[in-house]
Amino acid sequence: MRVLDDGAWISVNDSREVRVSELWRLDTPDLCQCALTDLVVENFQSVGVDGSTVEAKVYGQCISCGTTGITGWIPIGRVRGGDFVEFDRSAVRRVRR
Repeated sequence: MRVLDDGAWISVNDSREVRVSELWRLDTPDLCQCALTDLVVENFQSVGVDGSTVEAKVYGQCISCGTTGITGWIPIGRVRGGDFVEFDRSAVRRVRR
């Protein structure tokens, strides 16, 4: 598991799985004052695994209020049977404390 292309991709087992330029809906009151943050993901800062959960810290901008910043650890998928399974992109993602 690693970040590729200057933060543009997350690679799992040498396969590009998650990319920037996507809109994520986040429950992250530490990033901005919006009830839910609609974050355009601009760069992956780091990626890690907590148990079977794959998490990332990302830099992005809320399209509602314009705030930019780096998130805490956000769950992006799971490892099941040795394979990466991305979480539903339409789901609200919550920063893990």
